[in-house]
Order: sequence, then C-alpha cells, then structure tokens
Amino acid sequence: MQVSSLNEVKIYSLSAGRSLPEWLSDRKKRALQKKDVDIRRRIELIQDFEMPTVSTKIKVSRDGQYIMAVGTYKPRIRCFDTYQLSQKFERCLDSEVVTFEILSDDYSKIVFLQCGRFVEFHSQHGHYYRTRIPRFGRDFCYHYPSCDLYFVGASSEVYRLNLEQGRFLNSLQTDASESNVCDINPVHFLFAMGTAEGKVECWDPRTRNRVGLLDCALSSVTADTEIEGLPSISALKFDGALNMAVGTSTGQVLLYDLRSSNPLIVKDHHYGLPIKSIQFQHQLDLIISADSRIIKMWNKDTGKIFTSMEPEYGINDVCLYPNSGMLMTANEAPKMNIYYIPVLGPAPKWCSFLDNLTEELEENPESTVYDDYKFVTRKDLENLGLAHLIGSSLLRAYMHGFFMDIRLYHKAKMMANPFAYEEYRREKIRQKIEETRAQRVQLKKLPQVNKELLLKLIEEEEEQQVTRKRKQKNLPSLLKDDRFKVMFENPDFQVDEQSEEFRLLNPLVSKISEKRKRKLKILEELEAQNQEEEEEPEGKASDAESSESSDDEKGWVEEVRKQRKLLRQEEKVKRQERFKEDQQTLLKPQFFEIKEGEEFRSFKDSAKKQKLMKKTLGDRLKLEEKLGTLNVSDTTVGSKQATFKLKKSEQQKKQQEAEKQHRQERKTLRRPASHLKSKRGRGRLF
Repeated sequence: MQVSSLNEVKIYSLSAGRSLPEWLSDRKKRALQKKDVDIRRRIELIQDFEMPTVSTKIKVSRDGQYIMAVGTYKPRIRCFDTYQLSQKFERCLDSEVVTFEILSDDYSKIVFLQCGRFVEFHSQHGHYYRTRIPRFGRDFCYHYPSCDLYFVGASSEVYRLNLEQGRFLNSLQTDASESNVCDINPVHFLFAMGTAEGKVECWDPRTRNRVGLLDCALSSVTADTEIEGLPSISALKFDGALNMAVGTSTGQVLLYDLRSSNPLIVKDHHYGLPIKSIQFQHQLDLIISADSRIIKMWNKDTGKIFTSMEPEYGINDVCLYPNSGMLMTANEAPKMNIYYIPVLGPAPKWCSFLDNLTEELEENPESTVYDDYKFVTRKDLENLGLAHLIGSSLLRAYMHGFFMDIRLYHKAKMMANPFAYEEYRREKIRQKIEETRAQRVQLKKLPQVNKELLLKLIEEEEEQQVTRKRKQKNLPSLLKDDRFKVMFENPDFQVDEQSEEFRLLNPLVSKISEKRKRKLKILEELEAQNQEEEEEPEGKASDAESSESSDDEKGWVEEVRKQRKLLRQEEKVKRQERFKEDQQTLLKPQFFEIKEGEEFRSFKDSAKKQKLMKKTLGDRLKLEEKLGTLNVSDTTVGSKQATFKLKKSEQQKKQQEAEKQHRQERKTLRRPASHLKSKRGRGRLF
C-alpha cells in the first residue's frame, strides 16, 4: 500500500504492488509470498479486481453490494461481490461496450450499449434480449417515471426505447449534428444532452419540447485558457435540482445554476485533454473531475484545489463509492485502481478494517519510497550530464531535487561511469576476504596520531575492567565514543610533548599511572593471601598508602623543579641566539613622505600630547587659560560659562593670509579708476 500526500490530504493506494499470475498454483503463490516482502505486504482488497487488458467503465449498484466493470480483451463484464470480497460472475460479450447502466438495485437488470449499434439487456441469469438503434450510440440514460431509455450518438435525433411497451417511441429532433453525453436530473427529471458544437440542450420529457439552451463553448473561453479548436461537450452531471456540471473536450469544467446562462465557476485542468468523468462529493462540497491523466478534487464554491491524483496509466472512468472515502478508477491497464481518502469519509462497511489500518499508519509514519523512481539533486544531474533535462517531462520537481525514472538513471550512470560495476565487484570481493580474515588473530593497529595517548587509555580501561565489580554498570568508554574519534585521526589534535604545559604536567601523569599499578599489585597480593586466617588491620594499609603518596609527592615536586630549570635554560639560550642575530643585522634608515600643506615638527610634539592626555581635566583647563584658548566666567544664575577658541592649522592660516592679500590687491586696483573719473569731470572745456 502506497501513501501519497498533497495539500496535507493523505491518499492510500490499495491496489499498489505486484499482482500474481492467475495460472500459478496456490502452493507457488504461498512460496512467493514467503520470499517476496512486497507481495506479502500488499493489500488485495477484492480478489482478482482486474481485467485481462483494459477496463473502460466501472459502476456500483444502488445497494452498494456489487461493483461492475466492463473491459477488453475479449469484451466482458465482471461483477464483484463486496460482501465476499471476490468475483461474483463474469460474462463475455460479442462486441465492446461503450457504456452500461444498472437499472435495478442489484445486478439483476443491466443494459449495455455496444459499439455495433447494439443494445443488449441482461437479467440475473444472463443474456435476455438484444436490439439495434439506427445510428452509432455514444451514451444513454434511463427515465424512471416513464421507463424510457434515451440514446444519443452520431445523429441529430435522440432515440427513445420504452421498456414497458417494448418498442421505440418517436425520437426527439435536436439542432445538433451529433451528441456525445446525456443525463437526467434525479429531482425533476429534466433531460440534458451535450452536443459536439459545445452546447447543452435541455428537454422536458413530459411535453417532449426543448426548454433551454446553453452555449458552453463560448463560456469556457477565458483570459487564462488557451484553446485549440471548438470545445465540444464530453461530460455532463446533475447535482440536486439546480446545479449542473459540464466538461469540455479541451479540459475545462463549468458549473452552472439552471436559472442562469452564465457559469458560476470555470475550472481548467491545464492539460488540454477531454474530461472523462464528473462526480459530486456532498460532505465537503467538492467536485471530482477527471481526464485521462489526472483526477482533481476542488471546491465547487471557490474553485480551490483540495487534492489531486495522477495514476500511472490513463484514466477511462471514475466511480465514487457512495457515502464513503473510497474511489475506484478504470484504467488503460489490467489492474483497476482503488484509492481510500479518509478525509472524504469513512471506509465502507465491507472493509471497515481500513480505518484501523490507516490510523496505525498515521501513528507510525514511514518515509514514502518510490520503487520505480530515483531522487536526484541538481548536483547529481550535473555529474551525470543530465542538467539539460530540467523543465522537461522526464524530471518531476520535488523539494530540493527531482524524481526521475530509475531506468534512465541507471543508463546515465553507466554512461557517466562505465567502470562502476568493476569497482562494485572489487568492493564485494574485498568484503568477502575481510569476512574470512575475521577468524584469524587480529593485531591491534595503532593510529598515526596520538599513539602514546591511545596506549595509555587502553591500559587504563583494562585496569578498570579488573577492578570493576560485577554489580556496577558499564561506564562509557572514551575509545568507543565516536565524538573523540577525530582525536586519533586529525593531526591538529596531536599532543605536543615538547610544550611547556605538557612537560610540567607529565610528571604528575606518570606518577598517577605508577600509583595505580602499585595499587593493583597490593590488590593482587591481598587476593593471594586468602589462605591466611587473620587479616591485616586497616591501619597498615592506610599507613602504607600515605607513605607511598608522600614519596610520590616528593618525587613529583623534584621532577617539576628539574623541568622548570631546563625550561629556563632553554629560554636563555634562545635569548642569546636572538641577541646575536640582532647584532649581525644592519639597520637601514627609513624615509617618510610628508603631505602637502603640513610642516615637519620634531617628535617632541607627540610626546607633549601624550603627557597632556595623561593629565586631569582641571590641569588641562588651567593650561588652556594660560595659553588664552579658554575663557571661564560666572553667569548671573550662579553657573559657570566656558568659551573655547579652536586652534587653527597651518593650512588655515595660509588660506587666511592669501585672502587678506587678495582683498588688498582689489582695493589698490579700484583706487586709480575712481581718481581718473574725478579728473575728467574737472577738466571739461565745453
């Protein structure tokens, strides 16, 4: 059983998995079920729920006990009893079935419309009667009040066959050249038919007159749709007294209110394929529309997608089991699919165990596995040289990668790495050799990093195992912990034995290990003296331990002092070497460039600034008052007022001097001109 989820709606495919051939004996079937896990885990809800080649139509009887399906090849009908979860009967027919209708509550009265213009009636025992209609039929429906069958097809007429009188009645003359589908309203018995011109004609069976005409082809064209050719009507279904859903050959579904000529909502499947089936789900106000590729469930008020399903093979018909969440499809394949959607409703009474099964699966969720597909990332596609397939139908986008056919993946991998099989074979041979070597005596291989530390940890662990009591719990080992695995692989974690810290701590570590060894020897001696009648007093052991610990501490202090002396001597030698290198090196003068507009000052100015910054705020204020750059005065309120004069830089001083010179030059240029004007005025003769 496969589980898929779209928009947080879980869909359980009950027909998933491999099916066993019919010609196998029961013994071989049981043997295969023991060997193959997939066959053992599959759910066979109804035994042999399939057709030899293709299934075309599927329906459920009104009492819900029988499921009937027609298919090929050879043309046949199969009836399945839900109470027995097996096949009730199978009947072969002379020609292929276009559609069929169950007239009774059970399987006792069935009508078939066949390809060769034949209409065949079956009763409970089998074939009952056969007749023909003038033109090839495409669909028919049954009018219960008058017991009339209405046939539509490749003609402008609607043929009427009365089952009570057993004869044809006057046909209905329509304006259409051909008709594809028809349906009768279950409330007021209005007859509607969909034409090849994209129109729906509504007729009153009582008066045999046309009462309405809808142009669905014009209404199906919207701004978002792209249509090739004239859309014809391919599906028709009534819902209650006032609603009607119409499916077109270009993939649109239109929902109408019979009181209006404009559709309430137009839903596009975006595949351009004819709509095969339309069903209504009243509990959640959903419409289930299907073409040959996808089944979509959407809200009939808003048009929002509820969920969708894409079977592996083409869809011919969809049947919703009444008052439940079970959905069945007739496909272009031998096996007929059964889906269970718990959100739509409970499981039928004859398979109520599905509710418990799905609840257990929800409590213990498992990751979805696609057997026939391989999940690849964008990087994997680039390594295989298949990056150009992104956006095509061969790849299906999912999360951070894509799903592709497993056969295509294997072919591309073989072309990208033709020696992969040889590498796989070598790896398998190496694993077999290692398995045979496991019985031999294995030597412990020390790592390249921290060998001494590993030996020390092994010794300590062995000592702990000797001293550990049986009742104590096993403590976690540092060698078996993966978190410290890198310490013996990465050279960055190598212990530097020449460092100062290690050399000062090494005496302590060595003394601790010696102390542990001495304790082990004491324990061994105590165990060997079991034959003695009297044991030594506890004071002797404590005295021996205290004396040993004091000796250890003295030895440790002496070793630490020795290591410190050695470190000091090494530091002196290093200093002397550095001093010799400094004497040998020759100092060269360094030159610095001064920016334009700045003067060089001695390095004393920087020293003065540093001294000034070290002084307190009061000292700096007094110094500024002496220099004249700061003026402190008392105000009338009683507070202090301080005014500062910013020091001007050399560049600002030069700029001010240049401005003064410019002003003086302009003044000197203006004076002679005014002097000449005054002289001309005085020296006039005329």
